[in-house]
Amino acid sequence: MRIALIHALRHSPPPIEAAFARAWPEATLMNLLDDSLSADLARTGQLDQAMTGRFLTLARYAVGTGARGILFTCSAFGPCIEAVAAEQAPMPVLKPNEAMIEEAVAAARAAAGTRRPRIGLVASFAPTLTSMPPEFPGDVDLVPCVAEGSLAALDAGDGAAHDRLAGEATRRLADCDVVALAQFSLARAAEAVATATGRPVFTTPDSAVRKLRRLLET
Repeated sequence: MRIALIHALRHSPPPIEAAFARAWPEATLMNLLDDSLSADLARTGQLDQAMTGRFLTLARYAVGTGARGILFTCSAFGPCIEAVAAEQAPMPVLKPNEAMIEEAVAAARAAAGTRRPRIGLVASFAPTLTSMPPEFPGDVDLVPCVAEGSLAALDAGDGAAHDRLAGEATRRLADCDVVALAQFSLARAAEAVATATGRPVFTTPDSAVRKLRRLLET
């Protein structure tokens, strides 16, 4: 079964490929990368019709190769991915974070009991903290956190610094019920964040693979 993985950051393929190797090794993966998507969004700060058109084009190409499902790994492009999902229905088209949000919200509600759940939302790509919060239900409180400098460290090839900076940035989230890492490239810092916060940490790759497999094998 071919699954198309569409990326806007060049750091995204390794964590999702590792998640598939753990949870669904039988799947056949194809990777499509356009790192100008994230660069253009950072420059313009808006998701316009032209950007949506680029996502539709990438998805059509993936479908043309025989893909049975599409997983986007770029968290800051929610409306563009929704347009793809509408066009390609009923094929499963997943936002990178939707499965992780479902799992994190369920865990936070269970931990909070009768009070409002608090979820620490961490990103190394700042625009994600604008586009992603509306995807959460209204009965949870989000505490946004930018892991300053971590993405630049990863760009420079310093994974250890990336993880350390992410851990340092998230120390203030210790009063949250759970912590959600908003980007695939942040998944590698999960252990550092768990150590810094003492809270359960949810990452997008493993949650996404579990949901996609469930949708395609039932």
